[in-house]
Amino acid sequence: MGFVLHNIYIPISTTTGLMIPGIGIDVVVISRFNGKTLEHDRHFLERVFTPAELAACFSRGDPSRHLAARFAGKEAITKALFSIGFDHIAMNKIEITTTPSGVPSVTLICPNASMVTVLVSLSHDGDIAVACAVAMEGDGWKKDHTKE
Repeated sequence: MGFVLHNIYIPISTTTGLMIPGIGIDVVVISRFNGKTLEHDRHFLERVFTPAELAACFSRGDPSRHLAARFAGKEAITKALFSIGFDHIAMNKIEITTTPSGVPSVTLICPNASMVTVLVSLSHDGDIAVACAVAMEGDGWKKDHTKE
């Protein structure tokens, strides 16, 4: 949340002292990803997903659920980042991996990545994948989940 003056983003913390995180949500129909293969859909898949994401999704029996959930996650993250003033990040520069404990983890592959913390939650049921993301300036929420 903030004020936009002539396309200049001013975080709400500048005006009130409070830091309001950016929030994003997205819903995707899983069947949109049915039948996607690296052989036939490589151009689209590589524009959206990182090599690590593609390897993880295609190592599963049904990659469509995992591709759709990550796609929803990237859309939600983009919305959360935009709401705190970070924009124009390509989808394949947002990487969603899963820790050994099953928690989704976000890595931003961009110059200002250390200036923001992003959390994401992914879920899927039936033919629907959903994701919710929270983004906050600074590294106050960063935690090493790999030791869990």
